Amino acid sequence: MESVRVVQIGCGKMSKYIMRYIYEKNGSVVGAVDINPDLIGKDISVVMESESKGVLIQDVSCLDKILKKTKPNVAIITTMSVLNDIGEEIRTCVKNGVNVITTCEEAFFAVNSNPVLYDELNALAKAFNVTIIGCGYQDVFWGNMIYSICASTQRITKIKGCSSYNVEDYGIALAKAHGAGYTAEEFDKEIAVINRMSDEEREELIAKKEFFPSYMWNVVGWLAKKLNLHIVSMKQECIPVMTDGTLESETLGMTLSTGMVRGMEAVVTATTKENIILEVECIGKVYTNEEADMNEWTIFGEPTTSVKNEAPATVELTCADVVNRIPHVIKAESGFLDTTDLPEPVYIVNDFQEYL
Repeated sequence: MESVRVVQIGCGKMSKYIMRYIYEKNGSVVGAVDINPDLIGKDISVVMESESKGVLIQDVSCLDKILKKTKPNVAIITTMSVLNDIGEEIRTCVKNGVNVITTCEEAFFAVNSNPVLYDELNALAKAFNVTIIGCGYQDVFWGNMIYSICASTQRITKIKGCSSYNVEDYGIALAKAHGAGYTAEEFDKEIAVINRMSDEEREELIAKKEFFPSYMWNVVGWLAKKLNLHIVSMKQECIPVMTDGTLESETLGMTLSTGMVRGMEAVVTATTKENIILEVECIGKVYTNEEADMNEWTIFGEPTTSVKNEAPATVELTCADVVNRIPHVIKAESGFLDTTDLPEPVYIVNDFQEYL
């Protein structure tokens, strides 16, 4: 089989690693698109900080033409966090018979936050015999790692998780999704309104494709499916993280001052028919110099087990999972799947071809 061929959609901070990792596994990037005029027309090596690859970054409007010309095995989307925002790019890829892997956090388990768009894209993927998957850091560190610990537990009463990440590492879309740069009043109006919603109001938003899930909303759905749990109720609470003093944000292009929002804590709690509580929290914020990423989970029961990852390289871990998932996605059945439908994550030792 010839080398795995990839088109990169979004040439920001994540793609720097993803594209390098693809070449290191003996794959190739055959096309790349972005919306940033400062990148369009430049070789992808500018992003990768490598020797020239002979692949120019083009405007996203050229995506259909690029896919038809290059005929890639996979398109990787590393742009937005909400499924609505990447729906058109996914449709374009699928209609060209191209599999899709995305770091879009909602796509990790979209059926419980945007079932209308999920059903549409799932049907489309099946019609064109391709696969759509959302994966990344959560695939291992919020998902399969937790599942493996549960498999070593006799009785579980509660699963509690907390993960922190620097929004500076992921670009402006993610930073704004966490309210970074907002005033307290703006945060309350735009984001914290979810805290005051009834279940009925939330379901109405979901039906209209207008619900904004925190990342852990989709992780809870994934964990419940993987562990064969049946959710009875779920709630989400978004809490602003305020700035104390001044803090520079390169991503936002501004100085945050005391009283401004620098990020968000989002806590999702679910009860299940099996009487196991899922309580998981993600904290995304502009870091101070003293802060670092953190991932800590406890499975309460017999026995109680805790695991903590101190200062994980969240960006690189996200990108490596995406790249290592490429053979699984190429070989998967068609449809909009989640990674519970794929084999367990694997480390690709040498190159893609050995796993296809």
